[in-house]
Amino acid sequence: MRKNIRLCGSGGQGIMTAGYILGKAASVFHDYKAVQTQSYGPEARGGAARSEVIISDREIGYCGLMETEYMMVMSQAAFDKYNFDLTDDAVVVLDPNLVPYAEYEGAVEIPATQIAEELGNKIVANIVMLGAFNAASDLVPEKALEEALKDSVPERFIDLNVRALKEGIKRVKESK
Repeated sequence: MRKNIRLCGSGGQGIMTAGYILGKAASVFHDYKAVQTQSYGPEARGGAARSEVIISDREIGYCGLMETEYMMVMSQAAFDKYNFDLTDDAVVVLDPNLVPYAEYEGAVEIPATQIAEELGNKIVANIVMLGAFNAASDLVPEKALEEALKDSVPERFIDLNVRALKEGIKRVKESK
């Protein structure tokens, strides 16, 4: 088993953090192997950013994506730039308020920024998306993802982030 995953958006949206948490969930809090790489434009904020994660049950010999089977998208510019290698049956999860022109049939649409604002802080939109993305893709066990999240954010923000993660998961499960 090898899962080729791309998380993308704009700099400052927490894309790298989401990729880090996903990789940690797979390799530290579950028994998978994982590799996470990241790249972003020269802009401090606002430029296209991506985090790529490979999850496998075997050693990972090549840490580049061969093709993208799973994609989480939080900006139109990132979708336009990084959708070039999507497989025909890729799972794509996006925020329709931030990615209004994604032409990908069957994409799962989660208004993560709006949900995060309802939770009290739009800064957790990436965690809402991560929960939704994992629920739609079945990448790692939910418990492993929650434990990796708790291990990765400052203690005073754990409750907010856990609520955000669970809300993303809930929204996908309700839509199935």
